[in-house]
Amino acid sequence: MRIAVLTETDPIEPRVAAVPETVKKFIGLGSEVVVQSGAGAKAGVPDAEYESAGAKIAGSAEEVLSGADLVLKVRRPNADELAKIQKGATVVAIMDPYGHEDALKAAAEAGVNTFAMELMPRITRAQVMDVLSSQANLAGYRAVVDGAAEYGRSLPMMMTAAGTVPAARIFIMGVGVAGLQAIATARRMGAVVTATDVRPATKEQVESLGAKFVAVEDDEFKQAETSGGYAKEMSAEYQKKQAELVKGHIAKQDIVITTALIPGRPAPKLVSEEMVASMKPGSVLVDLAVERGGNVAGAKAGEIVTVGNGVKIVGHVNVPGRLAATASSLYARNLYAFVETMIDKEAKALAVKWDDELVKATNLTRDGQVVHPNFQPKA
Repeated sequence: MRIAVLTETDPIEPRVAAVPETVKKFIGLGSEVVVQSGAGAKAGVPDAEYESAGAKIAGSAEEVLSGADLVLKVRRPNADELAKIQKGATVVAIMDPYGHEDALKAAAEAGVNTFAMELMPRITRAQVMDVLSSQANLAGYRAVVDGAAEYGRSLPMMMTAAGTVPAARIFIMGVGVAGLQAIATARRMGAVVTATDVRPATKEQVESLGAKFVAVEDDEFKQAETSGGYAKEMSAEYQKKQAELVKGHIAKQDIVITTALIPGRPAPKLVSEEMVASMKPGSVLVDLAVERGGNVAGAKAGEIVTVGNGVKIVGHVNVPGRLAATASSLYARNLYAFVETMIDKEAKALAVKWDDELVKATNLTRDGQVVHPNFQPKA
């Protein structure tokens, strides 16, 4: 079996889909691994390390993809890459399918079987394959680091001969994986941390990390979680009550980090222009949902915006990619854990079990058709 690892073509994507550790494991399963030259350069992995792990290095995407049975990527293959992938090959990547039906149709028409790692079900067996969690963990950590860098003051309380420096106040909005890591990081750095989420189960998690929970805890709040563990979209009435509570709280904060995303939908607006205007000069908002439209009014993807009152809104894109080496290592392990379940160890060949629940949950295209029920072409 031949496995291809491509250099990512998107200029904002420094991550790579395989690292020497996973290359060795794939070779141990009887695979031949071909890596495009420079694929790991931005993640701190030179070609020589892949060669030492047993991979072959090829210059062009065409050479890498020639005869490949399995293609590993971070992002969905573009039209140029699809044209070079042989019919019947399998592609595993973060496919970003929502709102990109044309790209799925193109993959189906190219005869490529595609799997979206971000659709992995959140069950015990699949924890080691959960790319959303592995990458969100890093995004939550990095958001605090980026917020602290822009803040320009210290985070912990300091007792000095020249007087006391008060601890920074950090407010985390959205307590999923990214939010929990942001809370833990901000606490480790000595800040006074508060957090909010619409899911009741998060209250205990927030408090267990030493932060204070802030939310309107009414009957709707008690029912506000899907069976998959995601936040439900709340009613306009609840959103209004929550906004009033948050409005007074945000005005006292030094750093606000927003992490709220609902799969397949635009990011919910959590922080209004009025709330931004209420913050002290020099305060910072870090919007981790900026690529999906943003949680913060005025946030711009790929920019740090300073508004009239001196408040900064940080809108970095691909935040896990800002820790490219660590993010690649975790992502590559997630990929390996999933792909390994699709390899016949005796035949040393790809043997996808199409009735497996992980396969059914992640498989987007197969045999020339878009097969995932959530992305079926509308009649």
